[in-house]
Amino acid sequence: MLPYNSHTEKINLIENGSISLVENVKFFLEEIDKRKNLNCFLDVYSENALSDAKIIEAKIKSKSAGKLAGMAVAVKDVFSIKGKRMTCGSKILKSFVPLYTATAIQKLIDEDAIIIGKTNLDEFAMGSSNENSAFGSVKNPINEEFVPGGSSGGSAAAVAANLCDASIGTDTGGSVRQPAAFCGLYGLKPTYGRISRFGLTAFASSFDTVGIFAKNIEDTKLLLDTMSGKDEKDSTSVDFSEAEKKSEMKSSLKIGVLSVIINHAISPEIKQKYLETIDNLKKFGHEIVYIDLPNSKYSIATYYILTTAEASSNLARFDGARYGERSTVSASLQEMYINSRTEGFGKEVKRRIMLGTYVLSSGYYDAYYRKAQKVRRIIKNDFDKCFKKADTILIPTTPTPPFRLGEKVDDPLSMYLSDVYTTTANLAGIPGLNIPVGNNSEGLPVGVQLLADQFNERILMKIARDLNSISRIFG
Repeated sequence: MLPYNSHTEKINLIENGSISLVENVKFFLEEIDKRKNLNCFLDVYSENALSDAKIIEAKIKSKSAGKLAGMAVAVKDVFSIKGKRMTCGSKILKSFVPLYTATAIQKLIDEDAIIIGKTNLDEFAMGSSNENSAFGSVKNPINEEFVPGGSSGGSAAAVAANLCDASIGTDTGGSVRQPAAFCGLYGLKPTYGRISRFGLTAFASSFDTVGIFAKNIEDTKLLLDTMSGKDEKDSTSVDFSEAEKKSEMKSSLKIGVLSVIINHAISPEIKQKYLETIDNLKKFGHEIVYIDLPNSKYSIATYYILTTAEASSNLARFDGARYGERSTVSASLQEMYINSRTEGFGKEVKRRIMLGTYVLSSGYYDAYYRKAQKVRRIIKNDFDKCFKKADTILIPTTPTPPFRLGEKVDDPLSMYLSDVYTTTANLAGIPGLNIPVGNNSEGLPVGVQLLADQFNERILMKIARDLNSISRIFG
């Protein structure tokens, strides 16, 4: 076990000589090797991590290190790092090496974080179980017969298995919050635009958000603060500081809870944990107000129409002509395009490309895509109304606990419904935080989710701390 609970504790222990950063990194590398069966990592940067640890340890002791000094961070393999392979979990990019580093990852490096490796994921971040990777499924370290969630399952499993201090994922429709719930972690999806997407391979550009996995809220906030900010290379990134200043912080907050549970198929144990969390927040002095999200029942349909449409456009660039794997059995240029994509893309990616092309096609654009855009605005308006009554909203993160490997592979509709509680935040562009609230009767993690208005992440952090205090007081 690690002798520290947060990055601040780790720095203090290194400064007073209680632990060695080099030995700490060696510990992680040894654990990664021991737990290869989890299939968390696609690439491990052993030599770089150890050489960085030596340099950063000296900087810590000389008081010249960055604020993330020595934090071992794993990165979902959908971010570019100069000179390091980036596969996006797909055969079509299995040998691709980027020429630049993603802005969010560069900010971590600039503050002396140690990038320990790249983690496995659903191909092009399309999935809810991490069973769609071209490089095999990831297993949940809590119970290896179960999925870790997706698409950022490798990043979640790596933190839950003590293979790193924290990790970076992406959240397009719940791909950080859902695996965080399945692995018993804090999982933050920030406000859309708060963290630059430059260097992040796009699945659905108006939904994709850089997210964070950590074991505590302090490390989550530290990583958020480090990566946030305007980036000239990403026109959708924003300077969040002015927007954040306008948000009022009070000791007692109004917390919106659902007057009616959205999905009647919710697991009874998850519903019970949700109700217990509401009671705990009352104990801390927060006011509970009942809210409705009447159009959330359309969120799954709206989300998959819009994201598949964007995916069909974004993935058109992977044709074997400019980069990535190219088919060698083609008699013409058109055949080369077709064969490269047929051989390179997996089943789920092909399904979403075809769905997206269909909803954008002549005769169906107005019936599906345009209508879905209108519903997206209506869902955002629902949240705007709720945030006039409540400072934050508490809902379940997932309708069920982790499911078994292979259980939903042949039932895509059932798999898509895993995201019933998470997609609304991406449709509205608001922040969401999974908070672990214990285990079910099988010992599998359960999470609840807090949502806030845009750029109000600090409210999420405050309530997460309150819940952590309650668990210490009341057990």
